[in-house]
Order: sequence, then C-alpha cells, then structure tokens
Amino acid sequence: MPVMDRARHFGFITGEPPRSGWDGEWKRDPASVSRLAGLAAGTPMTVVKRAPDGSRAARYTAHVVRANAPAPWIEIEETWTQRPVDVAGLLFQPGDTLREFFSPVHPFNAFALHSPSGVLKGWYGNVTFPAFLDELTPELTLIWHDLYLDVVILVDGSITPLDDDELAASSIPEFHPDLARAIEDARRDLITTIPSLPVATS
Repeated sequence: MPVMDRARHFGFITGEPPRSGWDGEWKRDPASVSRLAGLAAGTPMTVVKRAPDGSRAARYTAHVVRANAPAPWIEIEETWTQRPVDVAGLLFQPGDTLREFFSPVHPFNAFALHSPSGVLKGWYGNVTFPAFLDELTPELTLIWHDLYLDVVILVDGSITPLDDDELAASSIPEFHPDLARAIEDARRDLITTIPSLPVATS
C-alpha cells in the first residue's frame, strides 16, 4: 500500500480527525496480524506513537519478550528513561520497566509498569486504532495511533479514567459521533481486559 494510501486508511493525515480508520468497525491490517504472530522473543523493534491528529508524538526502541498473552497480542519491553512523571498516582521513574501489550485487532493497548526490582506499580492503558507494522521502514516498526481516552489502574484496584475533556474538545463527537461512542466503549473494554493480562517477569 503506498504511503499516502496507508496514511489515509489509518487516518494519519495531520489536521484531520482520524475518521478514515473507522467505518462502523475497527479496521485491522491482515499482514500485521500475521507478522506479529511470528515474531520471536528478543526481536528488536521501533515503536511510533501517533497523536490523534496523526502527527508523530513519540518514537522509542524496545524488544519482543516471551509471549505471555494470547494471540493476537504481542508483548514488548522498554525502560523508562525520561524524568519522573506521576499520572493519577502511577509514578514513572527512570529505570522502571514497561511491559507493553499491543494488538493488531483490539482498539487499545496496555502498559504494565514495574519498578527496577520487578514490582508491579500499575497499568496505563490507551484507546487506539489497532496497532500495525509499517512495511515501508527498513527496521521493524510498530505504529499505534492514539484516540484520546486513557486509563490508569493501580495495584490496589483503583481506576482513573483520563482525557475525557480532550475527546470532548475534539471534532469527533460532533462530526463522527459513532466513532466517539466506539472510543468510549473501547475504554470500557480496556478496563475489563487489563486484569486478565499476564503480569510478566524478565
């Protein structure tokens, strides 16, 4: 698929709402479903986060770890190297490990945050378009496109939904109300899914 066609297919056009990745159901990239299922533990990977408007929000390196989660999920690991950040009581600190679960089918991802000693600190989840592999880059690159709503779940079971105001302020509720409802439903599914994901250890 040409670069621009792929961008339009997944809504990666800066300044436009991510409407082209939604036509009443979440689209998946069949090639990515197959390729992700075949990745071996230790495989290096570049991860690119797209903001809701399609612009690049983050880029980092990680590697595939033992497949603890059932297909079609893939689990990767990276180390937090940024400054300390507290999000709804979930404290990200330098040296913490993130075990990140991505799916080329589900409209969300989930990150398990561990201390350097391996203690689970909590989960951070994002509603997204289904993840896919960018076949046009020389290195293995996974892309996930954020869709505003997030959630933090702490080890004590407390749940904090995040960024409802950002979704409300976007053009999606007005121009794409079905997508807005789907995003809200996806977060409910994400909250239900996180407790079922395995807490991996290195």
